Amino acid sequence: MPSLNANGIRIAFDTAGDPKSVPLLLISGLGLQLTAWPDEFVEGLVELGFYVIRFDNRDSGLSTKFEHAGTPSLTLAWLKSLLRIPLKPPYRLEDMADDAIGVLSALGVARAHVVGMSMGGMVGQLMAAKYPSRVLSLTSIMSSSGRRGLPGPTQAARRALLRRPRGAGDIDTAIEYNVQLLQAIGSPAYPTPEKHLRRRVARALRRNCCPGGVVRQMLAVTACGDRTPQLQTIVAPTLVIHGAADPLVPLACGVDTAQAIPGARLEVIEGMGHDLPAQLLERLLALIDAHAHGKMAPDSTPRLFVKQ
Repeated sequence: MPSLNANGIRIAFDTAGDPKSVPLLLISGLGLQLTAWPDEFVEGLVELGFYVIRFDNRDSGLSTKFEHAGTPSLTLAWLKSLLRIPLKPPYRLEDMADDAIGVLSALGVARAHVVGMSMGGMVGQLMAAKYPSRVLSLTSIMSSSGRRGLPGPTQAARRALLRRPRGAGDIDTAIEYNVQLLQAIGSPAYPTPEKHLRRRVARALRRNCCPGGVVRQMLAVTACGDRTPQLQTIVAPTLVIHGAADPLVPLACGVDTAQAIPGARLEVIEGMGHDLPAQLLERLLALIDAHAHGKMAPDSTPRLFVKQ
């Protein structure tokens, strides 16, 4: 896996397609590696004429880890957040946005379409706000503005997220924990067969496993807080995609994100949870293609994609 130096750290990356094609940057979510973007999805983007760039966020995959910063206490961070006491994370989401810009610069890409999922959507939002000349368009998938008062995960999703597997360091236990978590937050109308999910999780964990990095990224999200003021400055054409059945980042978060970004369009997909199921990849590709090529007029009215 190739890597590059950007923003003072080492970042692993991967590209697909013709470098002369229109660049499109994919930003992964919390604790996810660049391999979290399905191969079929990347191949579909290439067939649509994009030069696709993926990378491992800091503290994940094969990029630089911040183990020297230790593993923060999320409980303490949550209490401080409630009391509005400033948090001091090892790094912030703004630093991760700088990382993404650094990747583009290191590859000689002046401007790119940006697609981020979950935490990656938050990073993409900050990219578009801070570096408007570098972002051709923004697609924020199953993400949030971070505004106080928005609903949090369902009880089932929260339990699955906070449950800690026994036998730390045991790869089989880690695989089982992650499979159960992904099943809990996945799309109820478009379930991924367990054997495929298990194979995907095993591949990711054998590529890299950094539990402390997940916690540090989560702290960066918490410390970032409400991004509404930044979202209101975004000038890039923006598409917000959200699943109506998302148990981790409820639909209200996607609605709020679209309302905060001037001219943003909201696409609500019925039956979609907090994942990228194979059954919806064709639909997601069509939305991104139309958005990136300006075939989708700005509209604040949700467009519902209902399972037939």
